[in-house]
Amino acid sequence: MKKIFITGALGQIGSELTVKLRNIYGADNVIATDIRKNDSEAALSGPFEVVDVTDTKTMIEMAKKYQADTIIHMAALLSATAEKNPVFAWNLNMGGLMNALEAARELNCKFFTPSSIGAFGPTTPKDNTPQDTIQRPTTMYGVNKVAGELLADYYNYKFGVDTRGLRFPGLISYVTPPGGGTTDYAVEIYYEAIKNKRYTSYIDKGTYMDMMYMPDALNAIVDLMEADPSKLKHRNSFNVTAMSFDPEEIAAEIRKHIPEFEMSYSVDPARQQIADSWPNSIDATAAKEEWGFKAEYDLAKMTKDMLEKLSK
Repeated sequence: MKKIFITGALGQIGSELTVKLRNIYGADNVIATDIRKNDSEAALSGPFEVVDVTDTKTMIEMAKKYQADTIIHMAALLSATAEKNPVFAWNLNMGGLMNALEAARELNCKFFTPSSIGAFGPTTPKDNTPQDTIQRPTTMYGVNKVAGELLADYYNYKFGVDTRGLRFPGLISYVTPPGGGTTDYAVEIYYEAIKNKRYTSYIDKGTYMDMMYMPDALNAIVDLMEADPSKLKHRNSFNVTAMSFDPEEIAAEIRKHIPEFEMSYSVDPARQQIADSWPNSIDATAAKEEWGFKAEYDLAKMTKDMLEKLSK
């Protein structure tokens, strides 16, 4: 990767990924784009362009303007938000992805887009979910992710585009606020633990979901994009994970640092239904074997770092 063009650069992952890539590859070599500009480090630390991913012509023109050799497509509507407006979610998530893939095909760019554990559904094996298994999601977000995985595979098979992707679990970060995902309780809980010493969870006790700390997610993107393509049997939508826990376990870990922390429950039926349709834990063997994936943070190490960073 020498000239990297990022869509959705001010989102949950994009805002941190943009900064990380600029630190590695040089600020001028990472072009951040989003639907609007703000005053974040991602927007101000290097080239930035306002780009609507549903506008094919502008996306291709901008990628060509900066002579991009890599497109990282992060622009998307997340799970809980997508359920509130499924038609808009389809048009943004699938239309934007198709446009980004077309840009990669026309400009001969390496391509990355994330998938999600949302691509799985209630009939998927819930424990140690395999890399290759049944995918029948019951959310628009999940449908988008399955279709996106297949579309990226198609562009690789049909046009030879070097497409790559990861099936992310819930991502936890101290840099950006929650963005409308089902797993966002695991981000909110740290903010509330520091501010108010209590949290009301919209996800019920005993609900296990895979999670990952953002530094591990960012490293996984870089490692996959730098991996030898001849070793990638799956290429797109690799299972990756770092930990699996329920709300009680994360609360117990927080109490080791904030003993007075209290948690109650007010379950959101819509988000709980989504969570219940996802795996309890997933198998990341393929990612480990094909490009050396490894997570550094477990629940204890992540909790300590989150509370330290947020307290500052």
